[in-house]
Amino acid sequence: MQVSPPNSFPVKMYVRKEQSGFTLIELVVATTILIILSGLIIPVARVQIKREKERQLRAALWEIRDAIDRYKDAADRNAFRTKVNSFGYPPDLDTLVNGEDVGGKKLRFLRHIPVDPMTGNTDWGLRSMQDDPDSDTFNGDSVFDVHTKSQGIALDGTKYRDW
Repeated sequence: MQVSPPNSFPVKMYVRKEQSGFTLIELVVATTILIILSGLIIPVARVQIKREKERQLRAALWEIRDAIDRYKDAADRNAFRTKVNSFGYPPDLDTLVNGEDVGGKKLRFLRHIPVDPMTGNTDWGLRSMQDDPDSDTFNGDSVFDVHTKSQGIALDGTKYRDW
């Protein structure tokens, strides 16, 4: 049996144990930093997406224009018959895909009509030799040039339809 000295009380010592975790201030600071960083990343991501669509638009326009030029070159060499007032240009984009008959073989200039990344479809704006360069209408004679039907503005400040 233990006897405690007179006038003394048993002393209990409370030892603080190390606690793991974050304080409320640390959580608020970390959350604030994440919000600021995500606010900076979103505009950069939007610009990157727009830049990629512009790159795809340039590639699609180049592909179609190259096919029109190859059609014109073949027509100028009299590889196939063309309409009188067509100046050797294709009547429509489908002709570039379907091809022309040359000695029993089909001479094709495009595998498919590329999708316009700005509008999401294969409906391109067309121009013919007889059209005014600033015209929005296509007279339907022959396809001299193509452009997107998007009314958007590029990162460099130009209109997509002027590309």
